[in-house]
Amino acid sequence: MLLSRRAAIKGLLATSVGALTGATAYGAAYERHRIGVTEARLPVSGLSPALDGLRIGLLTDIHHSLYVPAEDVARAVQLALAERPDLLVLGGDYVTFGDRAFVGPVAELLAPLHAPHGVFAILGNHDDDRDMPAALTAQHIQVLKDARTRLEIRGEPLELAGVRFWTRRPADVARVLQKARDTVILLAHDPRRLTEAAALNVPAVLSGHTHGGQVVLPGLGAVARRRFPVVAGLAERENTSIFVSRGIGTVYVPVRINCPPEVAIVTLTRRSEI
Repeated sequence: MLLSRRAAIKGLLATSVGALTGATAYGAAYERHRIGVTEARLPVSGLSPALDGLRIGLLTDIHHSLYVPAEDVARAVQLALAERPDLLVLGGDYVTFGDRAFVGPVAELLAPLHAPHGVFAILGNHDDDRDMPAALTAQHIQVLKDARTRLEIRGEPLELAGVRFWTRRPADVARVLQKARDTVILLAHDPRRLTEAAALNVPAVLSGHTHGGQVVLPGLGAVARRRFPVVAGLAERENTSIFVSRGIGTVYVPVRINCPPEVAIVTLTRRSEI
């Protein structure tokens, strides 16, 4: 009995190790390159009826590097363009650890992006404050670096506010949003800014940063799930809704498991007021 029990345990361990090895190989060779399109509907408090159905394309966490090739970035750009969103936003982390060798190239790969109401970008924790915004601006992509812009879409105003990853203090986030008169969509690389957004009654937030966990284990979920209010997809806090994208690239290890990369198309919808 003892021997059979030991044999069973050894067999289970061998099977588990084999499965993990196979999943890792699959995640490195295939899944991390399998970019798809995710559609989500984001309820927005106070949204004008004219803006109901507005489609926003979100590309984030590109991490162009030796492990995230130009082909992957170009594929994500083409997928976004094929969806023909009303406007496009870029959620930060265009390179990894500020690698200057990829700053210019990634901006050039993103240059074909266009939408009727513009293309806007924010900065993530892997982006520097000078070279990356300059490279994006040279490609006619407007960078919202702790700034806000007012758009007029379908005859109605909509404000986009963008904060850097390092803009964390509630007072600094509030400063970016002060005197906003219209519906505001906050672009924040880190979904933890949901706390400040809810406190300031911002109706909607678009984020990335988490990579969806990058590795999602059956029965355990995303390793990073405890650090963030939401790791991927939709969530709400009070009157604030958030969508967090799994992003496009990888960091630290070039692997995705049960967490394929995505281009997100987020459709704004009117929140039912009770």
